[in-house]
Amino acid sequence: MSTYKEIVTKAVLGKGKKIFTNTDSVTPEILPSTVLGCWVINHNFSGYKQDNKIIIEGNYDVNIWYSCLNDTKTEVVRKNNSYKEVVSAPRLNTNDQIDNEQIIIRSLKEPSCVKTEIEDGKIKYTIEKELGVEIVGDTKVRIAAEDSDDGWENIVDTIDEDGIQKEIDNEVKEEIF
Repeated sequence: MSTYKEIVTKAVLGKGKKIFTNTDSVTPEILPSTVLGCWVINHNFSGYKQDNKIIIEGNYDVNIWYSCLNDTKTEVVRKNNSYKEVVSAPRLNTNDQIDNEQIIIRSLKEPSCVKTEIEDGKIKYTIEKELGVEIVGDTKVRIAAEDSDDGWENIVDTIDEDGIQKEIDNEVKEEIF
């Protein structure tokens, strides 16, 4: 007959991912002719729970390489972008009561520039990133446990000490050279 035991452990209680798209612009000192490239570096982020929402705050640097003066010269313009994303807290089981939970944010796809255009002397760019959210907390796992004795078996000696000594004496062969 088995009974049930409860084990308290940490587990992922909620998990989800989302793609975020942000559009921003920068005004370079010299009027741009053509955008030659855009890259995103130094992405930093963190997250926390507020009510039933996850708040993700972060920033990254955008570097845009462009031509100017009728495509005769090139320049790079830099801008630091900050963001604040709000997502619903993902739950695998809504019955869990989470006391001391931990929020883990992962970058599943680093921010990258997906579109640029020049508009009224400004360079308008669109950045896309994918973030994953995990909620880790204490939960209980219920397992079946067998009701039995302690699992140790008694060892019964069948040879007494005199019997062991006689066995050793019989195995020793005295051969003298």
